[in-house]
Amino acid sequence: MTDPAPASKPKRKPRKASPKKPAPVAAPAPAIERIEIGNVLEPDWSALLPDAAERTVASGHWRRVAREMFEREILSSSNGHAVQRLVLAYLVYNRCSNAVAAGGIVDEPDNEKNPKAIARLSIHYKAMREAENTAERLEAQLGLSPGRRGKVAKVVTKRERQAGADAYLGSPG
Repeated sequence: MTDPAPASKPKRKPRKASPKKPAPVAAPAPAIERIEIGNVLEPDWSALLPDAAERTVASGHWRRVAREMFEREILSSSNGHAVQRLVLAYLVYNRCSNAVAAGGIVDEPDNEKNPKAIARLSIHYKAMREAENTAERLEAQLGLSPGRRGKVAKVVTKRERQAGADAYLGSPG
């Protein structure tokens, strides 16, 4: 007996590519008005953060920190970027703490058949701790933490010395 030849499967016609619909474009969020505190301009959060809610939160953090530093006369243009990094560390901490609250501190192993698979700390928890350390370090450098407030010197502003005779004699030169 001979085996019958295997029946060949009929070839399928290739599918026609369906016309792709363009992705809906979200309307741009209204821009947050950037302000200048002291001589430091608020960062452009729209260039750094895609989410409008995070931009609003970042702006609030930046204004709070910059205003406190300005009132204590320790805000200068050279530490403006450090304030921006501090605000971003706050945002990373908030994101990660939300993820830890939703998923827990421990990640269970994906493959239960593997006897060597173990539960591990969540990557979000590790990132949250790192953001906390970064924020603490930057707060200390900027003189925002209570233990460092007395060790930070005020920003020296150059003042013009004027005498009463200057109005009578006129400006020098």
